Amino acid sequence: MKKNVSFHALIFTLVFVVFPTLAIYGQATARQEIKVDSKVLDAYVGQYELTPEFILTFTREGDKFYTQATGQPKIEVFAESETKFFLKVVDAQLTFVKNNDGRVTHVILLQGGREQYAKRKEPEQLPIFPGVQFKKTEVMIPTRDGMKLHTVIFAPEKITEPLPFLMTRTPYGVDWMNSGALNQIHSELVSDGYIFVFQDIRGRYKSEGTFVMNRPLRENRTDPKAIDETTDTYDTIEWLLKNMPNNNGRAGIFGVSYPGWTSVMGIIDPHPAMKAASPQAAMGDTWMGDDFFHNGAFRLTYGFEYVYSMESAKDGNDFRHDRYDTYDWYLKLGPLSNANDKYFHGKLPTWENFIAHPTWDRYWQSKALDKIVTKVTVPTLNVAGWWDQEDFYGAVKTYLALEQYDTQNLNYLVSGPWNHGGWGGRGDKLGRITFDSDTGKYFRAKLQAPFFAYHLKGKGSLKLAEATTFETGSNEWKSYEAWPPKQNYTTRNLYFHNDGRLAFDAPTKDGEAEHDSYVSDPKHPVPYRPRPVQATYSQGSTWNIWLTQDQRFVHNRPDVLSWETDALNEDITVSGQIIADMFASTSGTDSDWVVKLIDVYPDEWPQDRSMGGYQLMVANEILRGRYRKSFEKPEPVKPNEINEYKCDLRWADHTFKKGHRMMVQVQSTWFPLYDRNPQSYVENIFKAKESDYIAATQRVFRSKQFPSHLILPIKNK
Repeated sequence: MKKNVSFHALIFTLVFVVFPTLAIYGQATARQEIKVDSKVLDAYVGQYELTPEFILTFTREGDKFYTQATGQPKIEVFAESETKFFLKVVDAQLTFVKNNDGRVTHVILLQGGREQYAKRKEPEQLPIFPGVQFKKTEVMIPTRDGMKLHTVIFAPEKITEPLPFLMTRTPYGVDWMNSGALNQIHSELVSDGYIFVFQDIRGRYKSEGTFVMNRPLRENRTDPKAIDETTDTYDTIEWLLKNMPNNNGRAGIFGVSYPGWTSVMGIIDPHPAMKAASPQAAMGDTWMGDDFFHNGAFRLTYGFEYVYSMESAKDGNDFRHDRYDTYDWYLKLGPLSNANDKYFHGKLPTWENFIAHPTWDRYWQSKALDKIVTKVTVPTLNVAGWWDQEDFYGAVKTYLALEQYDTQNLNYLVSGPWNHGGWGGRGDKLGRITFDSDTGKYFRAKLQAPFFAYHLKGKGSLKLAEATTFETGSNEWKSYEAWPPKQNYTTRNLYFHNDGRLAFDAPTKDGEAEHDSYVSDPKHPVPYRPRPVQATYSQGSTWNIWLTQDQRFVHNRPDVLSWETDALNEDITVSGQIIADMFASTSGTDSDWVVKLIDVYPDEWPQDRSMGGYQLMVANEILRGRYRKSFEKPEPVKPNEINEYKCDLRWADHTFKKGHRMMVQVQSTWFPLYDRNPQSYVENIFKAKESDYIAATQRVFRSKQFPSHLILPIKNK
């Protein structure tokens, strides 16, 4: 949901990405500022590369020195010597490094005891972006209930024809946007020509009104004064058409994450001028599978940190952790009830709603997109990432929800090998996993740009497939007539066996002994990514790549079970929805079940020997046992009773290559991303006491009578 440095329109400001905030790391060190000659500063002017997509630009204006990250506001830098500089907003130091010839080659960023090196880019290396200059207009747009929404409009200075509006409505602030950012972030769209509109949604940053997290549709849609994100979008377009010159009478909307959700809300009762939408990583249902819960299991770190950042201040505010490894911090926090007692004190509305609505009740259903969309009248390009760590479920679920009502073939899906918003960057790799091409550029140039040009400008032809996906493993783009694919696929079961074996043949033995077991202890939960687990959006955090991290860091833990196939003698392609159908028991009265489908690389991997044996998650999910029968009516588990647990692992399009192995891992904690299940049933886990948390013996059965397995949609040969 939150902005990240996968380089799309929702990226952190410089102090959040390059320099962690004081809120995380404490007060700034007192430094002595000095004046240096302008010639010294001129030697450092230029661009320095942290990553191919994240450039620091240093400039001098008179006797002042500034740094500016890609597409973001500039920040003044102060000298403490002729080579060392510092920031006043955070405790961060920058040191410029020269080679033996006296030429500046690097800048070293030191903050919180951690160093980052940014290499100076030579002039011929500098990226070239379209040089379109924009006129910026800042307005407060009135809405039907009298509130005004802060809006920043960028119109090309040279307009040769009427242009459509392309808008993004966001809770993350819009003041950072400028001509340079537009040219770099949206270069393919800038080249085609649009009037870009960026708006603070109601109650955020400079917009008036009250912010409500995922504000539900207004109950009385005939009330002319009732408001929601749909009406605010409508009123904004109405104002733009009447007040901004040189428009062609058409508007489109797009955005990633929360702005993906506002994009969908904007087309539920759309303005007649709304002609195209692209909800990207849209939050479809934040209880069922997106930011706050997955199948009833609470996303602790994300729910805690994100809600604090959104509701403790109108313009964002990071929570102060007093240690680097948040695994320890959240374990020390104890039961969820301590969050209010120690930190929130009942002041965060969404946290209060977590407590009041722990089940999938009307409160959550009123915000779920698949429950509120009833028609498709606007062409819609839904975008998802297979390894989106925040809103993969919502992106695909939104497409499927709209598809039910798509009688005019207006609804499309694109899913690629990306994390949250990763299609805004090169998309050639994610963590250690490479994809053999710039998938992000392909999406922006070949799919997104033609979609908007066709519907908003009447230009070109549109040759979009119903579903365009990047098949990982084979690293190829695929086109489908439907998603999940309906043709040329067979459903097969992949069964758990004794001795950790995984196979397509069903178990033949029966009896109580046909199971594997482990002890799940809430005092020693399984980490969801290798420790230290940094705060979600802090510097050095691996949050944006954790879904592709090597799962060997938990393999063979005593509280993690694993089964795997022999080396495959042919490629196996899995495309569509994956279901875990598990038979299990617990000695407690409640339990979580985490299931992962993993691609195990060969022990010898010639392309990169360090990838030998790598365990890559292809699909995964968690199910809170109390919801095994109903998400609306939880009930305790009878101790040691064998129950069937069907866990939806969502969707994938992946080829397990010949010589690889398929693996399934099962565990009962995934901490601190998910809160610890007490494993003794309490009506509301948000009110659980320390004494409610107990260790439990978990058994996963693999017999003829209780054949635990995965249900896989496998491509026919």
